[in-house]
Formats: sequence, C-alpha cells, structure tokens
Amino acid sequence: MNGLPLIDLGVLVVYLLAMVAMGVRIGRKNKTADHFMAAGRSVAGWAVGVSILGTYVSSISFLALPGKAFAANWNPFVFSLALPLTTWVAVRWFVPFYRRSGEVSAYHHLEVRFGAWARTYAVICYLLTQLARMGTIQFLLALALAPLLGLGGDVQPGEIPWHLVGLILVTGLVVIAYTLIGGMEAVIWTDVVQAFVLVGGALVCLVLLCFGMPEGPGQMFDIAARDHKFSLGSFGPSVAESTFWVVLIYGIFINLQNFGIDQTYVQRYATAKTDEAAYKSVWLGALLYVPVSAVFFFIGTALFAYYTAQPTLLPAGTKADQVFPHFIAQGLPVGVSGLVIAAVFAAAQSTLASSVNCSATLILRDLYQRYFRPQATERESLRVLRWATLGAGLAGTLVALAMIQVKSALDAWWELASLFSGGMLGLFLLGLLSRRAGNAAAGAGVIAGVLVIFWMSLSPRLTGDWAWLRSPFHNFMIIVVGTLTILLVGLAWTRLVGRARAGASPPQAPTAG
Repeated sequence: MNGLPLIDLGVLVVYLLAMVAMGVRIGRKNKTADHFMAAGRSVAGWAVGVSILGTYVSSISFLALPGKAFAANWNPFVFSLALPLTTWVAVRWFVPFYRRSGEVSAYHHLEVRFGAWARTYAVICYLLTQLARMGTIQFLLALALAPLLGLGGDVQPGEIPWHLVGLILVTGLVVIAYTLIGGMEAVIWTDVVQAFVLVGGALVCLVLLCFGMPEGPGQMFDIAARDHKFSLGSFGPSVAESTFWVVLIYGIFINLQNFGIDQTYVQRYATAKTDEAAYKSVWLGALLYVPVSAVFFFIGTALFAYYTAQPTLLPAGTKADQVFPHFIAQGLPVGVSGLVIAAVFAAAQSTLASSVNCSATLILRDLYQRYFRPQATERESLRVLRWATLGAGLAGTLVALAMIQVKSALDAWWELASLFSGGMLGLFLLGLLSRRAGNAAAGAGVIAGVLVIFWMSLSPRLTGDWAWLRSPFHNFMIIVVGTLTILLVGLAWTRLVGRARAGASPPQAPTAG
C-alpha cells in the first residue's frame, strides 16, 4: 500500500505541532484551578460558540454521516432539525440556571436538590460515558486513518495490528499534551482552529465531488433525486423504525441532555465573559451545526452520484463507511489530502480534548474536593487537575486499545452510551420541573428508569422462548423512554407520598367561632 505523499504528510505534521504549540502558549495563563477549568471566565462568545460546534462534530460525524447518506438517505439529518427548539429551551432555562449558580460542575446542584448520591451517580455516569466515547473515537479514527496514511494491511487472526496501536497512541498523546498544559482555554481556541480546518476540508471535498461529475454538478442532483437520496425517511407512526418522527424525538431528548446535563457543554457556559455572550454562544454553536451536518450528508449523497456515474473508480465490496476515506486517499489532489486528513484529526481532537478536560474538572470538583479535600489550596487543586487530565487521557487511550478486539466499536459505543447516560436527563428534569420531588422520589425514578434502559438495551439479544420480552422500540427511543420513566415515576411517587402524608395527618380541632 502506498504511503501518504510527503506534501500531505507535511501538512498533517505541521497541523499537529501547531495544536501542541498553541496549548503550550495558552498554558502560561493557567495559574489557578478556575482558569484551568473555566478559562478565566473571559472568552468571547463567538469563540465559545464555535467550540460548542466542535463538540458536536467528532471524527465519527466526519466519516459516519457521509457513509449513512451514501448507503441510504438523509433520515439522520432530522436530528439536526431538532436543534432550534432545544436551543431555545437551553437559552431560556438551562444557561441562566448554570450562570446564576456560578458552579463549573453540571452536577453540583443535584446534591443540593436530592442529596450526595444523585451528584455522585451523575458524575460516575458521565465519566464512564466519556471513557467509552474517547475510546470509540480514537479507535475509529485510527481505523479510518490507517488506509489514508498507507499503513497496515490485512491482519491475520491472532496478530496485533501495530499500525492501529501506533495511531491510537499518537492521537492520545497529542490531545493529552495540549489539554494538560493549556486547560479549557486551550481546548476552546484549538476548537476554533479545528472547526475552520474541519469545515474547510469538508467544503473542498464537496466542491471537488460536484465538479468531478462527468456531466457537471447537475448530474449529481439528477442521480440523487432518481434514487431518493434526499429523503428524510418515512412519516409513518411506527416506533420500531427510524422514521422522521422517531429521529426528531430522539434529537430533542439527546440535545436536551447535551445542553442541560452534559458537562462538556455546561462547562462552556461558565467560560463566556457575560450572560449575553453565553446565550449567543449556544445559539451560534447549535445553529452552525445544522448547515455543517448538511454538508456532511451532501458529501455522502455526492459520493453516491460520483461513483454511480463512474463505478470503475470504486473497488468492489467497499463498505459505505469506507467510501469517503477512499475518496480522500484517491480522489483529492496532493496537498488537499493532507488538509482533509488534518480535518479528520481536528474532528477527533476537538471532542477528545473536551472529554479529557471536563472529566478532570469533575474529578476535582465532585470527587476530590467533595469527599477528600474540601479546602484544597489553589496549588493543590491545579496539581489534581493536571494529574486527572493525564489519567483521563490515558484511560481513554487504553479503552481505544481494548476496542481493537471488539467486533463493532460503533455498536459497542451506542450500547454503552445508552446504559451510562440514559438516566441523567430524567433526574435533571425531575428536579427542574417539580419542587416537591425529594430524595426518595428521585431514587425510585432512577431505579425504575435504569431498569427500563437495561431492558431496552439488552433485550434485542433475547431469542427463542424469551423473544417475547424484546423491546418493541427502536434503539433511538431508549433515552426517550428511559427519561420519561424516571420523570413520571418520580412525579407519581411525589404525588402518592404527598397524599399518604395528608391522609395520615390527624384531623384538625374545630375552631371556636
């Protein structure tokens, strides 16, 4: 297999070194723990917004969204259509709530509302989710980059794919380096650079695809329309398929979870200079994702038309997720390939750096300072943050290495994400919507919700006499049903206990009158 041309390799190396250099330069400002976690609370709103965009787009999005559009249609794009509504909810309620609290942790208020167990439960769920996320992104990134860089080849059973191991280690070390030194400010400003690289690389690919059609760009639209590639999916009532409505509801709940309870987003609210800047940053980041995701789907549709018109350019048996990497390696001019590969790296690094920094923040605020050293000094806190950053980055890299043995990393990620994070939104909404709901109601709701989430996640494996126990819902409905279960059980418990207490109270003595 041919290696990457020197020009492309040079572009990639310069990009990686620039990210580390930026982290080192910004890292000089990190004199306090708060600056490491919240960037001094002085970042421009537009930069925070672009950073939120970078959090939305990972290497999974960069490579998987074109693959989905190539293989099917634009049905997953409906997820993006949920963003205007959920962004309005976030700006109306979530962002003001966190800005007023002044807490950099998304889960501190859960202890105030329901007790220490709720805070710790949410923190552990988040940390486990981020480990699974970091491992999946690093592994899939290595899997995609190996052919682009001309590394590896067929690996025999029992052999260690050292090329994947090397790519995972390089990615992990680069992210750890600039996050460890630069903190959240480095994460945000590298996100800004990486977002421009990512979007620029995607637009270059789209333009080259459109004008690479034998009969011009119009041919691409003709082929795509003929094969219904722009379809948003069925508008039927089924909840067992990824219909338009199922994906829309899924998008609403996932984005409510992102804006309302995900530390990766909540921590960015604290970095903005003013409340107004924080509101604008959420609108900017969320609404930018709508056209950016459309570009990725457009690339998938253009790839379908491109290789339909020129079938000899695509090797037989190429899987949908491999089509875009194949085009990057074979269909782009020298120099441009390096830019696009850097964009793939950018998508991954943006997400990984956010996960590492936010995990370190929670380890300090919600674990170390909560249970071990509440009065930790600035110097001690900063030291814990750096060690936690190193630990989180290495742990994510180890998970990525372990995923080499997993049959389907993406399927594993979806299952783990559902199990670990499915109950967090319901707990948050229960505390937000009901002032009367207490510790017992929250506990009952979480237990019921987690059981439902486990059933929906694991029941598709049931066969034979147990097949009747399978969930009738599509996997996208796991977070929807799990969240509603926690919320409704919590509300019902509150109402029933309130009635029981009212019924058990002794009758009032009549008043003289």
